[in-house]
Amino acid sequence: MSLELTGKLVQKLPVQTGEGKNGPWSKGGFVIETGDRYPKKVCCVVWGDLINQVNAFQEGANVKASIDLESREFNGRW
Repeated sequence: MSLELTGKLVQKLPVQTGEGKNGPWSKGGFVIETGDRYPKKVCCVVWGDLINQVNAFQEGANVKASIDLESREFNGRW
């Protein structure tokens, strides 16, 4: 399922890195505040090279993000 989110970039989260069985990985996040009547803050996570796209924006900038929703099961928990 794909969604588009438009709002103000309120925070860029620190980049996390690690090493997995498929090699090194990095992920970062950002928080968008919607401009609705009752604004909501939504935290999004990006992986790999997409971090550079997020870092190109300054906090306070108006942005549009296309996001995919996904859930995974692990040991009977979601």
